[in-house]
Amino acid sequence: MAASSPPPRVESLSKPVQQLVVNGGEVLEKYIYRNTDDGPIDVSFPVMEVPIIDLGLLFTSSSPAGEAELGKLRSALSSWGCFQAINHGMTSPFLDKVREVTKKFFALPMEEKQKYSRTLEDIEGYGNDTVFTEHQTLDWTDRLFLQVSPKDQRKLKFWPENPETFRDTLNEYTEMLRRLSDIVLKAMARSLNLELEDTCFLNHCREGASMRTRFNFYPICPRPDLILGLKPHADGSAITFLLQDKEVEGLQVFKDGQWVAVPSIPEAILINLGDQSEIISNGIFKSPLHRVVTNSERERISVATFLLPHPDMEIEPANGLVNEQRPRLYKKVKNYVSLYFHNYQQGKRPIDTVKI
Repeated sequence: MAASSPPPRVESLSKPVQQLVVNGGEVLEKYIYRNTDDGPIDVSFPVMEVPIIDLGLLFTSSSPAGEAELGKLRSALSSWGCFQAINHGMTSPFLDKVREVTKKFFALPMEEKQKYSRTLEDIEGYGNDTVFTEHQTLDWTDRLFLQVSPKDQRKLKFWPENPETFRDTLNEYTEMLRRLSDIVLKAMARSLNLELEDTCFLNHCREGASMRTRFNFYPICPRPDLILGLKPHADGSAITFLLQDKEVEGLQVFKDGQWVAVPSIPEAILINLGDQSEIISNGIFKSPLHRVVTNSERERISVATFLLPHPDMEIEPANGLVNEQRPRLYKKVKNYVSLYFHNYQQGKRPIDTVKI
């Protein structure tokens, strides 16, 4: 049978989901998720304890407790691809402040939020993701997407001035995550016993690296049995920091052939391995497939910050992780994020295209 022609490229912006809910619009066909290969949406999924890593102990990795925590980190990233980070240097009241400015922004009148609307030419700003094809399944979420680092690349026209504390809070949060990323990336290398390449992850995220933050809002959904907040995907980052809603859960990770609900720990930050670190680890660490389910009774927010190597940075397996027993599993790649977005909206796993 001849291959079908690719669907026409339309590149448009859909209405904010919040607007559909407020106007009482019917659930549109384009939001219904039909990929049965990913399993049903409308069943109860088991809640499993995602590994908890005490980042304070990683500072003292030469101690027995520190060595044990490094072992837990390696196990977590090899089996789960994510972990709940505690003792990360941010207080619970500060994390609540980040959540609060997020909720306050999305609670603003639509006219106020639309002052920061994104355009087709720019992925930053308020709204939702670009519609590339007529048959693209849309996510039941609105977002505010901002580049937060380097500072000289911030587009402040998209940074809300309401609530008043939004900009200062985001700036402080970004600085804390930047310091936290150095700790985590160094620990990842040490957990793999890469003595000669103990900065192999960190070096990819230094010169020219960027951080982008996505504030997610998941409105009440009338058909959580048919519609997802975010389609199944893995992240195209090096690592991702996720601040979850304290009260409403919705994140699921695909592990051991089933979807598993990820519990929310109010004082923790969920750290998720991205595809680019899976490549550097030569497949020892796993970039997990995950999705977000919707809720018929309660709204939900989350804040995801992606650490991304510079597009010109060559990403490839660390030399110390390639040998006869474990040959190179991935090609060398540049500008992985561009490859990522092209494949994600088509429901494909981008990392599969760089596997040898």
